[in-house]
Amino acid sequence: MRKSLLALLLLAATGLVQAQVQLREGHPQSYTVVGGDTLWGISGKFLSQPWKWPQLWRANPQVHDPDLIYPGDTLILTYVDGQPRIMVNRGESRGTIKLSPRVRSTPIADAIPTIPLGAINAFLLNNRIMDTAKQFDDAPYILAGNGERVLSGAGDRIYARGSFDPSHTSYGIFRQGKTYFDPETDEPLGINADDIGSGQIVANEGDVATLQMQRSTQEVRLGDRLFVSEERAINSTFVPSEPARPVDGMIIDVPRGVTQIGEFDVVTLDRGRKDGLVEGNVLAIFKAGETVRDRISGEQVKIPDERAGLAMVFRTYDRLSYAMVLHATRSLAVNDRVHNP
Repeated sequence: MRKSLLALLLLAATGLVQAQVQLREGHPQSYTVVGGDTLWGISGKFLSQPWKWPQLWRANPQVHDPDLIYPGDTLILTYVDGQPRIMVNRGESRGTIKLSPRVRSTPIADAIPTIPLGAINAFLLNNRIMDTAKQFDDAPYILAGNGERVLSGAGDRIYARGSFDPSHTSYGIFRQGKTYFDPETDEPLGINADDIGSGQIVANEGDVATLQMQRSTQEVRLGDRLFVSEERAINSTFVPSEPARPVDGMIIDVPRGVTQIGEFDVVTLDRGRKDGLVEGNVLAIFKAGETVRDRISGEQVKIPDERAGLAMVFRTYDRLSYAMVLHATRSLAVNDRVHNP
C-alpha cells in the first residue's frame, strides 16, 4: 500500500520530540494551495528552513484520510503547546469530487508533490554511476550490428554477447565515461556510465542475444556495455531531511555538461552512502571563494566561501551522489562546496 505523505509526517511529528522551528519573517497566516505548488515551495513561505517542514505539518483530525493536499485546500498556521503547526482545511476540495449518481476520484497525481521531481525522473532512468571498472568488464557487450555495421541507432537490430539475466529483457546501453576522483586524496570514487540508448532482447542463442534498439542518444558502437534497465522514478512521498552526521563535500561534475549551475539543475557530489548521505538529505551549497592577491602585503589570500543555495540528494552510490539544486541565490559551478544546512 502506498505510504501517504502526510501520514508519514504525522508519524514523524508524534514520534519525535518537537524542536522549535524558525518561522520566516513576514510569513502568511494562511495559504490556499494552487496548481503547480510543491510542499517544498509552500513550506518556504512559512519557514526559513523549509527542509524542517515535517516538524510543522499537522493534518486536521476532523478531515477523513488527510494524507494528501490538493489545489483549493487552505493551510492555516496555528500553535499547539506553543509550537507552530500547519492545519489543513479541506473545504470543498477534500481530494475527491462527488457527482450524482456516481463518485469521481481525483487522481493521486493531482496531489501536491513534495518537490518538482519531473525534471529529474527522466535523468534517473538514463544515468548511473559504477563503483568499479570491473562492473563494465563483467557486463555483456555489443558484438555486432545488423549487416556487420559497426555503428547502429534506434530501430536497428544489434547483437550482444555475455551473461544475461533470464528474468530481464530490457537493457540499457552504456559507454564507460569519466572516472571521478576525490579532489583532496585523488582516490577513485566511481565511474560515470554514459547513456547511449536502450534495447529489448528478442532472441537468445547461447551467450549471444539479439536486441531491437528502442532508443538511442548517439550511435551504438561495438564494445558498448549492457546493464539491466532500472525503474528508478521517485514518487511524490519523497521527504527532504537533514544529514545524520557532518558532511563536507564538493560539486565535482554537472552531468548535462553546463558550466553555470542554477535552480533544478542536477549535480554530482563527491560524497555518498559511505559518507552518511541518504536519499532526501538537504545540503547547503557554498560558492567557493576566490584566491586574490593582497596588494598591501603581496600575499595570496583566499576569500571565505559564501552560502549560495540548497541541494537535495536524490540518488546515492558508495562514494558519489546525484543531487538537485532546489534554490540558488547566484550562479553555481563545479568545485563549490556542500555542507550540512
